[in-house]
Amino acid sequence: MDAPERDFVFEPADFRRVRELIYQHAGIVLADSKQQLVYSRLSRRLRALKLQSFKEYLDGMERGELDDWQNFVNALTTNLTSFFREPHHFPILAEHLRRPRPGRSHRIWCSAASTGEEPYSIAITAVEALGPNPPVEILASDIDTQCLRKAAEGVFSLESAEKLAPEQLRRYFLRGTGPRDGLVRVRPELQSLIRFQQVNLLDARYPFQGPFDVIFCRNVMIYFDKPTQLKILERFSSVLAPDGLLFCGHSENFTQARGLFRLRGKTVYELAAPAQAGRSAA
Repeated sequence: MDAPERDFVFEPADFRRVRELIYQHAGIVLADSKQQLVYSRLSRRLRALKLQSFKEYLDGMERGELDDWQNFVNALTTNLTSFFREPHHFPILAEHLRRPRPGRSHRIWCSAASTGEEPYSIAITAVEALGPNPPVEILASDIDTQCLRKAAEGVFSLESAEKLAPEQLRRYFLRGTGPRDGLVRVRPELQSLIRFQQVNLLDARYPFQGPFDVIFCRNVMIYFDKPTQLKILERFSSVLAPDGLLFCGHSENFTQARGLFRLRGKTVYELAAPAQAGRSAA
């Protein structure tokens, strides 16, 4: 099959540079098979900036003449999500939230919020476990600012909400009418439980303090190599409460972090040494 016709020259050296830069800035490891995806997504940036080549684009950013790093990361971030994805986690979350926290709220960090389906699923679980106005604080973060804007808006297609029970849809969402027909918006009382914030998991310091009672980091670590995974897990261990839970994706395995976490259930982890947990603000 002939290679697709391209508007810009995209040499192997360009792909190698992109791969190195996205690893440095976001910890993402790009496989050789991602070359067409990289071309497709970054060529939009070249057009938007009226540039002539990938070399011009990458040179400009590395020299500090072009500040497009956030768009660069946004373009190369994969955001696959849905409401109540990996549903076995949510009954475990509900049970954990029913444990009393005298004098304070339950603190939950959804560290890869994407377009919002996951943090809103967490919020729904909290309401159903604890009742209206539950004592929870949910921090929803992501590296992709475009996704966070969509998540904070809280507007979804009816099709994307198909995993929700009819009662959940009625109770937690408002149906659009007229030009908004076919869309739903998260009700304000649910939205008020969540704070959205841009966070790069590789940052030297996180812009918040622990401890968190729950951390969700699902289907994110698969994009990182083992040393990067371990670095992030070390950070998680420092902001997780001694009896806290870490929820991970179905394809993720952290055997390299046995000294930090032990398996509690199906892709649910707890601290291996709780007495050492929650000891720093990251």
